Amino acid sequence: MSTRMSRGERGDVLFVCVHNSARSQMAAALLNAACAPAFHAESAGFDPGKLSPLAVASMREIGIDISGNATQSVFDLFKNGHLYAYVITVCDEATAETCPIFPGIVKRLHWSIPDPARLEGAWEQRLVAARDIRDTIAREVASFCMQHCALETLAP
Repeated sequence: MSTRMSRGERGDVLFVCVHNSARSQMAAALLNAACAPAFHAESAGFDPGKLSPLAVASMREIGIDISGNATQSVFDLFKNGHLYAYVITVCDEATAETCPIFPGIVKRLHWSIPDPARLEGAWEQRLVAARDIRDTIAREVASFCMQHCALETLAP
């Protein structure tokens, strides 16, 4: 018997941040790597920008390539009627409160994650900080997976 689930049987998760350039992109990729097939994640932003080279580099270091990802608008997903089991904001509290209410039964969560766009210093200094942000997101994703899906492939 296959353990793959169809889109309608699994829990779809939307990660939202301001520009959909780093935090939400990393969170979606990490969840898809850690908790599939029980969950499938997408990401979007309030004001989509360009994909962050820091996010791409820090994710590549752990074997996840997000370099081909496009940024998208949370409002476009909302207007198109996309349904999600969870909408998780990964930005500051004020921005999290502006997230649209998605149709259907949706659980909203908030993970307060620093914005890599605000990092200062030389590339290597910013990359070190981006790794810390990535690892914070990875811990949140692991906790989410442990709470919401009993997958044996997940290490605590």
